[in-house]
Amino acid sequence: MDIRVISIGAMAYNELWGEKQPVRTGHSTTTLIQSGSVRILIDPGLPAQALSARLGERANLKPSDITHVFLTSFHPDARRGLELFPNAEWLISSTERETVGFPLASDLRTLAESGAFTDEADEETRDLAEALRREVAILQRCQAAPDRLAPGVDLFPLPGVTAGMTGLLIPSARGDVLICGDAVPTADHLAQGRAPMRCDDLAAAKVSLSEVVEIADVIIPGRDNLAINPARRLMTGI
Repeated sequence: MDIRVISIGAMAYNELWGEKQPVRTGHSTTTLIQSGSVRILIDPGLPAQALSARLGERANLKPSDITHVFLTSFHPDARRGLELFPNAEWLISSTERETVGFPLASDLRTLAESGAFTDEADEETRDLAEALRREVAILQRCQAAPDRLAPGVDLFPLPGVTAGMTGLLIPSARGDVLICGDAVPTADHLAQGRAPMRCDDLAAAKVSLSEVVEIADVIIPGRDNLAINPARRLMTGI
């Protein structure tokens, strides 16, 4: 089993730094898991061209070498480079798929019934309808992920930021690794015990953060490089 960060993400704005509006382009940390013939890429956040270059630089792989893409959430920052992997299986938690899918489908139906796809609709409305239709098509292409993606790679629900936010837990004799997505955005959030403020359910997000600290030895945040669990560092003196 090999786990490596392909690209370190960034928050569009970080409330821990006093930022209140976007000051940079947000994108998720992208992680690669290799287990035998299975190559799972988590949260392809960079644009396709940049992500392709990172794959070569960090893992000597081409996009066609990726067998599975897993999204910790359906946030656009987590899937900007998804189109780079047309032959891979696209996976997302069933809860995220359902909770995102129903509103998207409802909005698309409402727009269609209002004539948004007709020649009579104004350009702005047509553009909105087409963008929504693309979102629905991407979500339809994503399959509900099984509880285990590969031997030793298990789904780990982390609701709060979104209802279906889901990480991946990789147990190991050397320490359990948890890929967290935006449930733990940065190492600063981890060190300060701060759940992200921008979330669907703050109480649930705080519980998820507590579970991460309780379970994991090594944490890969959604927008940062990997970090040793501060609680483990205190106990071991690392």
